[in-house]
Amino acid sequence: MLSSIEILILSAIQGIFEFLPVSSAAHLFLVTKYYSFINQNLLIDICLHLGSLLAIIVYFRSDLFHFIKNRNFLIKILVGTIPIIPVGYILYQTSIIEHLRNLEIIGWMSLIFGILLYISDKSKVTKQINKDQFTNKAALFIGLFQVLSLIPGVSRSGITITSGRVLGFDRIDATKISFFLSIPTLLAASIMGVYKIYIEESADLNFLAIIAIIFSFIFSYATIALFFNFIKKFSLKIFVIYRIIFSLFILGIVYL
Repeated sequence: MLSSIEILILSAIQGIFEFLPVSSAAHLFLVTKYYSFINQNLLIDICLHLGSLLAIIVYFRSDLFHFIKNRNFLIKILVGTIPIIPVGYILYQTSIIEHLRNLEIIGWMSLIFGILLYISDKSKVTKQINKDQFTNKAALFIGLFQVLSLIPGVSRSGITITSGRVLGFDRIDATKISFFLSIPTLLAASIMGVYKIYIEESADLNFLAIIAIIFSFIFSYATIALFFNFIKKFSLKIFVIYRIIFSLFILGIVYL
């Protein structure tokens, strides 16, 4: 059984790295692999994702609750989610995803897509969400790139912000699209996990699971708020530098 300290660490990793363009899956994989979090289970994974899901819903509650006013934008978010659902289901059901979880892939994906993030962040701003330039075509384009985030190390936030910047959205709009795309994605992942637990009858809700939701929510909400304030003033260069250092460290472990 995981301890409360381990839950706190996992919640921090999930909450912080889920929304920053640096890959939460890669960091969770490293921590659970090398710091004896052997008993991390599906229930805890689901609770960590639920905490992040609740945080993004609460943060954007005004946009979500005014569905009629924002329906065009929210419908396009659903359009952008279409590609990742079937692909993610197939990868998990066939266990192909398990073969992608290794240090070599994480290292190279973090490096390659970190560089792409840097290149895309220099794109000129040509579009705005509030002027209906976030079309179904644009949503689908970003959604197709989001599928790549199923590979550990790519970063869902990173690849969706990258594709948004490539299309000409500024950092704030690209990030808003990215964060909204996380809602149906996190919801789908949570539903799949709950269904698997139900089928296997492998877990019961316990105190640590509830703590995981609470801590993940706190870290996620704080990260979302701080990241939005950050990108209003600065570029994404610091995250690119971090990804390069992170990837070189991992590749050093692999090849040296």
